[in-house]
Amino acid sequence: MASPEQDLAPVLDKDGVRLTVDDTLATVTLTNPAKRNAQSPALWRALAEAGRLLPGSVRVVVLRGEGKSFSAGLDRQMFTPEGIPGEPSFIELARRDDAGLDATIAEYQEAFTWWRRTDVVSIAAVQGHAIGAGFQLALGCDLRVVADDVQFAMRETSLGLVPDLTGTHPLVGLVGYARALEICATGRFVGAEEAVSSGLANLAVPAAELDGAVRDLAAALLAAPRDAVVETKALLRGAVDRTYDEQRAAERAAQARRLRDLAGLGE
Repeated sequence: MASPEQDLAPVLDKDGVRLTVDDTLATVTLTNPAKRNAQSPALWRALAEAGRLLPGSVRVVVLRGEGKSFSAGLDRQMFTPEGIPGEPSFIELARRDDAGLDATIAEYQEAFTWWRRTDVVSIAAVQGHAIGAGFQLALGCDLRVVADDVQFAMRETSLGLVPDLTGTHPLVGLVGYARALEICATGRFVGAEEAVSSGLANLAVPAAELDGAVRDLAAALLAAPRDAVVETKALLRGAVDRTYDEQRAAERAAQARRLRDLAGLGE
């Protein structure tokens, strides 16, 4: 994929993650195509840092991966007895007490959570393999545009693990419990056609058109007034936890804020 950020100075560029900002649009790129953008704790820390460094001017964030694969999941070295130098191995993690293990996994999850902030809309541009942690990272975003060669798979269960990088909640919300269970328990691949038909992806395009399709979607999102998009995203994100009447009340409150703001009467 051609990089849409090639002329921009990076705000962050380390541990397989690069963040660039072009006014209201930010791009986060996974930059280790030789390893199919395999993920490690260092990469997760860099992704979390990218979220903290995001300027307030940014309205849309695009997440992409260099090379033929979006992300093939965990770095296989994490599964070896020695693990990745400088990082806790799985065996070391297992030996920690409940609080220590919980805190470590919570730290890892931070890389996957900030994409759903109400002040930005995030788009994952996904090509090739998006496996395990790669699948969950794409699920962390609000929207997914996929290439026609995409291959999603949740392989944690086949390794004796569970998906623990925040992917289970959005997956069930997108495709329903039964299909989510079947995808996770079997570890099978989900291609572009099924991804779109099941609601997992918003749009599928030929691989050569992926960057262009994402740019068009970003432009359409940026065309609407920012505060209206922020309020709408907050409404939709909260809808699943509200009753019908509670959602009606939330709509009224949000619209009141918008009307007063447009009339120049906002706080």
